[in-house]
Amino acid sequence: MKLELKDTNSSDLDTLFSFQLDKEANYLAAFTSKDPTDKDAFLKKWTMILSEPTINCKTIYVDGEIAGSITKYVMEGDAEITYWIGKNFWGKGIASKALQEFLNIEKTRPLFGRVAFDNFGSQKVLEKSHFSKIGTETGFATAREEEITEFVYKLS
Repeated sequence: MKLELKDTNSSDLDTLFSFQLDKEANYLAAFTSKDPTDKDAFLKKWTMILSEPTINCKTIYVDGEIAGSITKYVMEGDAEITYWIGKNFWGKGIASKALQEFLNIEKTRPLFGRVAFDNFGSQKVLEKSHFSKIGTETGFATAREEEITEFVYKLS
């Protein structure tokens, strides 16, 4: 398996949009857009992301095929990490490998990650990259239409 991280560009967006249409993926991500089927809203959000110089966004390629994305952004003064892997790429170690490679590029520390309490796969991904669970927060998970607990992780 050859994994590469490349700067995300507009030609990647159709594939990335298709990943967020999966109901199980949305459920696990929990804190998603209000309407994951709204492509106009998706493109508007990503146009802003791609134009913001403080955001580091990479598309994950596996054997030349888009497998997902990984991004560092700042929210309320904290650098945060987020990633999304297409469902047909789950369970292959891609998220773990992509995060490890991303951390070699993105040197901002501390770096925080947030994961729904029952998203065990994503928890393992963060822990393999030496993120430590530092707390919990409760928030409204749009994809679940209810408040849930999310775990907060930190990489120093």
